[in-house]
Amino acid sequence: MKHLSLGFSPCPNDTFIFDALVNSKIPSDFTFDVRLADVEKLNNWSFQSKLDITKISFHAWSYLTNEYQMLTSGAALGFGVGPLLISKSPLGMEDINKGPIAIPGKWTTANFLMANKYPKCVNKHEILFSEIEDAVNNEEYKAGVIIHENRFTYQNRGLHLIQDLGKAWEDQTGLAIPLGGIAIKRSIPEEIKHEIARLIRESIEFSIENPSSPQEYIQKHSQEMDPTVVKKHIDLYVNQYSLDLQKEGHEAINEMLKVLLRNKSIKTIHSEAILR
Repeated sequence: MKHLSLGFSPCPNDTFIFDALVNSKIPSDFTFDVRLADVEKLNNWSFQSKLDITKISFHAWSYLTNEYQMLTSGAALGFGVGPLLISKSPLGMEDINKGPIAIPGKWTTANFLMANKYPKCVNKHEILFSEIEDAVNNEEYKAGVIIHENRFTYQNRGLHLIQDLGKAWEDQTGLAIPLGGIAIKRSIPEEIKHEIARLIRESIEFSIENPSSPQEYIQKHSQEMDPTVVKKHIDLYVNQYSLDLQKEGHEAINEMLKVLLRNKSIKTIHSEAILR
């Protein structure tokens, strides 16, 4: 099995992570059928078992631990990296609960964190993450949950922060925010899983050591062309937990799974959910 399908988002952190691997800048015995898509599309594809290896929201993956095993490299996880609930004008709890609120997808960790903070808010509408700022600004929705580059641009549009949903999680648990990771089909042989995890780690290390190398690939796919915003995005979402989940990453993921079990959102978790 030397040819594998691989999906990740066009966001700067993912293209930074995968550039060296998919563009043959590091040695590899594999070739990849690369699919770039919005994270919610990747989540939905995962429910269809469409890709061998995929970026996936930890929220979506929690329902799929019997089909996909999480790799220890390539994750977006950390402190101060969470989604933001924003609006055009100040809102109270009653306004938020009534909605409507724009979210970047049912299966996103952003939606999980929104439900964790505002469990009574059920009037939520899924739209493409990059359209949420405009939709809120045009008053199509009372508020919206923004992710990715929009974290750095909403204030320039005159929008206001209601709640940092990641900080709410940190305050509640004392743990990092598990946004998304790289999952691989369980049916793939163990030695290949470990080799892919190693290659992703090497790809990240290559981009860190050669920061100008991935820039063309990043700019080719990024929705935000301002180099300052792109750099902030990468600096925020590519960190020590991207190289390896470490103990803190495992604890954060396990806490999310426990919350979903307590809420009866999921019934079971595979005993080897994360590749060791």
